[in-house]
Amino acid sequence: MQLVRTTEQPWTDPSSYWGDLTAATADLDTPIGAISLPALAYNAFDMLRRANGTTIRVASKSVRVRSVIDAVLALPGYAGVLAYSLREALWLADTIPDVVVGYPTADRTALRTLASDPKLASRVTIMVDSVAQLDLVDAAVSPKNRENIRVAIELDSSWDSPLLGHTGVFRSPVHSVAAARALAELVVSRPGFTLVGMMGYEAQIAGLANKPASRLRGIAVRRIQKASAAELASRRGAAVAAVRAIADLEFVNGGGTGSLESTAADKSVTEIAAGSGLFGPHLFDQYNHFTPAPAAAFALSVVRKPTPAMATLLGGGWIASGPPSIDRLPQLVWPTGLRMIPREMAGEVQTPVRGPGAGALAIGDRVWLRHTKAGELSEHLDAFAIVDGGRIIETVPTYRGEGQVFL
Repeated sequence: MQLVRTTEQPWTDPSSYWGDLTAATADLDTPIGAISLPALAYNAFDMLRRANGTTIRVASKSVRVRSVIDAVLALPGYAGVLAYSLREALWLADTIPDVVVGYPTADRTALRTLASDPKLASRVTIMVDSVAQLDLVDAAVSPKNRENIRVAIELDSSWDSPLLGHTGVFRSPVHSVAAARALAELVVSRPGFTLVGMMGYEAQIAGLANKPASRLRGIAVRRIQKASAAELASRRGAAVAAVRAIADLEFVNGGGTGSLESTAADKSVTEIAAGSGLFGPHLFDQYNHFTPAPAAAFALSVVRKPTPAMATLLGGGWIASGPPSIDRLPQLVWPTGLRMIPREMAGEVQTPVRGPGAGALAIGDRVWLRHTKAGELSEHLDAFAIVDGGRIIETVPTYRGEGQVFL
């Protein structure tokens, strides 16, 4: 798989775009997942444009397809992976030389594997935000009997709004400059650890849709994001400077697909973690500063006609993580004129639909849907059909298709 820059945007003509995906995958039995190669390439290059020269580290949890990760990493401007579990990082590090685990680990078996293998220990960096996590590593493998463990500190990037209080997600307890400095000093004083990086994920900027249906809510969200970005740039810059005075950091990671522009403007950041924008899930339809292509989608078959004006899909309850709400449901995208039944919505084994387009659906027809999030789609599929020019050019396995389930 090779990603080539393109100016064509076939997804802007829905009937042609979804029609081509339908024709290309006609011989496959549902449920199927498909990735449009031109749309994937468009998204990858558009993310580079938005990052404005700052390196992008691929967030693997938003992809979970090794072939796609490899294809993106082959592009200048992308480097390294931000993994979501240590076991995943060890698996990826067999071929990828720079893997940072974005979350702390309590996996003692994986820690022992990391600590006993010089190659893995040189390629994988674990995340910490407390001394207790260092103690856990030492309890798993004594510093006297292991390779040095590469460590990064996570700085809490949420915003303590004077009006709203805590705004963002609850991650690291390391919020202040003093706390970052103190933890850095403890890390460098401990045998068996090497402090190599810092990270901070600003969820209230990157992960908060700023063009919702409510105009007033959109205005409020954008004001929150602007104020939060300004506060974070000041605090993160000071924290990075304080930690750099203690250790020679290789990287300072920040951001996400939704905040490429603002994170790139922060001079203390050396790289941005992003991945969701590659697949373009429908959550990003509610952002006002970028519009990714719907590169990844899945199709289900019509198996029932409860009434002439309805159709029932087999499966469909692929609900996204996060606060339970309508925007966590898959989005019906083709044919148009379909909507779910309020009393059933997307079901584990069946999803009834009605609307102007439902009457024309027959048994065996297929309906295309987009997932709310990106990588979670891969947990439901063994493989994706890569489509280009109206045909399948290859089929690539997901993590699940390779027999790997990490969370």
